[in-house]
Amino acid sequence: MAEAKPVLVTGDRPTGRLHLGHLVGSLYNRIAFQDDYDCYFLVADLHMLTTHYDKVKEVEQNTLEMVMDWLSVGMDPGKSTFYVQSQIPYITELYAILAMICGVPRAERIPTLKDKIQDMGVGDNYSVGLLGYPVLMAADILMFKATKVPVGEDQLSHIELTRELARRFNFLYGEFFQEPDPVISKTSRLVGLDGDRKMSKSLDNCIYLSDDVGQVNKRVMSMFTDPNRIRADIPGKVEGNPVFIYHDAFNKNTAEIDDLKDRYRTGNVGDVEVKKKLSAAINDLLEPIREKRSEYESRPDDVRDILREGTKRAHDKAHENMDQIISAMGLFKP
Repeated sequence: MAEAKPVLVTGDRPTGRLHLGHLVGSLYNRIAFQDDYDCYFLVADLHMLTTHYDKVKEVEQNTLEMVMDWLSVGMDPGKSTFYVQSQIPYITELYAILAMICGVPRAERIPTLKDKIQDMGVGDNYSVGLLGYPVLMAADILMFKATKVPVGEDQLSHIELTRELARRFNFLYGEFFQEPDPVISKTSRLVGLDGDRKMSKSLDNCIYLSDDVGQVNKRVMSMFTDPNRIRADIPGKVEGNPVFIYHDAFNKNTAEIDDLKDRYRTGNVGDVEVKKKLSAAINDLLEPIREKRSEYESRPDDVRDILREGTKRAHDKAHENMDQIISAMGLFKP
């Protein structure tokens, strides 16, 4: 009998189309792990409710858009399990159990929680669900006994909390959970087109994986560069320059990048040429993704079937694991 593969869990909130930041921050990692791990990729619709509870009607279309992007970049439902979080009741059951052994002050120390509260502008009037979302994330991970979790650097604190809750559970009820390890992408945080903040849909500073050639060209030409360089003959700064960060991330022609950097530093190339070559590189990267996506756009029911089948598999596995958790705890099972 073949040895069981280690488990990996990760996913995205269904807030619509994915962008280049998602590609380098998590999607490439997921594709790389598909063959060696038993991967569970969740549509984190319950997590979406923590900040978008008034936009439930958009969830279905956003989910289809997001999963089409998953499929278009090469995530394979034949190798992995795609599932909808809210349709697995055992996740919320485990969330309730973990919430009982997690102190409020510990949850409040999660840095991204503070950022979300600040972004929402709600002061102290935030929801219990928002406070508990790091615990829900721990439930997502531990539900399937994951040992690896691809995350950005800003989510490392979530994995540390998950590890702490796993240790706490094991101390109270006996060894059951293995502490999962984070996997950080080479480019875990991609700066947005504005050159200031992380690429984000809400900030409208991104290039979507489904953008057409014209949209990519327009977005690239709007990018910030070296603010001190007002003419092409003035030597410019490459380090920290968003356009060159993108060249390093998406342009496969390293000789071209080196040439552009040398000429930029010596004031022998203009921003327009640098951006045009970046546009060409990004469009070359996105073209096969756009082609594959167009196939799924014409067959949305196929995407629904993939989610339906994957959710059933995840449901059955979570049911099995939850039964073991209940037994480990010694809860009464009449």
